[in-house]
Amino acid sequence: MVNIFHEIDGDLSILNKKTIGIIGYGNQGRAQALNLRDSGVNVIVGNIEDDYRKIALKDNFPVYSIKEATKKSDIIFILIPDEIMNKTFKKEISPYLNHKSVLVFASGYNIGFNLLKPPENADVILIAPRMIGVGVRENFLKDEGFFSFIAIEQDVSGQAKEILLALAKGIGTLKKGAIMITFKQEAELDLFNEQAFGPAFGRVLLSSIYTLIDAGYPPEAVLIEMYLSNEMSYTYKKMADVGLIKQLDFHSQTSQYGAMSRGIRFRKLPLKDKMMEILKEIQNGEFTKEWEKKITKMKFKMIKYFATKQKINKLEKQVRKNLKLKFYDIYEEESLTEAELTEFKKKNSDEFKLFEEYFE
Repeated sequence: MVNIFHEIDGDLSILNKKTIGIIGYGNQGRAQALNLRDSGVNVIVGNIEDDYRKIALKDNFPVYSIKEATKKSDIIFILIPDEIMNKTFKKEISPYLNHKSVLVFASGYNIGFNLLKPPENADVILIAPRMIGVGVRENFLKDEGFFSFIAIEQDVSGQAKEILLALAKGIGTLKKGAIMITFKQEAELDLFNEQAFGPAFGRVLLSSIYTLIDAGYPPEAVLIEMYLSNEMSYTYKKMADVGLIKQLDFHSQTSQYGAMSRGIRFRKLPLKDKMMEILKEIQNGEFTKEWEKKITKMKFKMIKYFATKQKINKLEKQVRKNLKLKFYDIYEEESLTEAELTEFKKKNSDEFKLFEEYFE
């Protein structure tokens, strides 16, 4: 049986006389810092000299360098991107930890896949909100809370669970529910959602769009019907509110009958085997090893380059223009030079052809 914790399980008094250091004042950092302060906890911020530091100062937090914030803190929330976490931890955090510090992570990735080695004399815990930072803050202010995955990797103090639940209460997640799993399970679930469900859903959506456009429907009407109207996001919200099947009651009987009767035709889509293959690559660390390779960073830029060449990207740009909607080019800073393109094509011709074919 999985352990699920709620408001009654957390005791904020455990955090009395403790200083909480929030390392990284980005989306999650700001939301969690504000929530903890509103819960009566003493919070300081550690951040590099950038715009986020200015925001922290504007929010009236004491702001220090990462090194100084670490020195001053009893409990350290490490809320910086996974890809720079290990380097920053070794240089700016680990050497300056107090005796028996508590390290709090918001992602299980680096600990779960042994990319970061925490000191043996520190408690190591996880609070991973299943919500973006804005939602963490908004749901706290609305007194609704949000779901989180929590975990304990090291319990040196013997109080890791009590501290974990107190912090979870402080950021507001116990109002909804915190589910105890492991660091690795959190990372695996997150990666699976990104690598299996997301791409499969994306492929179904694109297939639907191209089917309708090829049948002669106006692109503007197709994109509005399929996702620009926000109807799908409303449906997802109702799935969370009342259930996957029960949300059907919010639709007409014509819609319900059509969805369920025609849904039977898709019951044998060959998805599960492919999803299991992806899950195993995540579980055995194959994906992590691949992502840590230097050549993968080049491959990443290559994939994003091809993504900009997709038909849907050009189509959506024109549709947004016609509908007078703003077009966001999220790849504009990921420009690929001709030299990099030629180098990758020469050294990885098979993968180059695969990307070219897939994103055509």
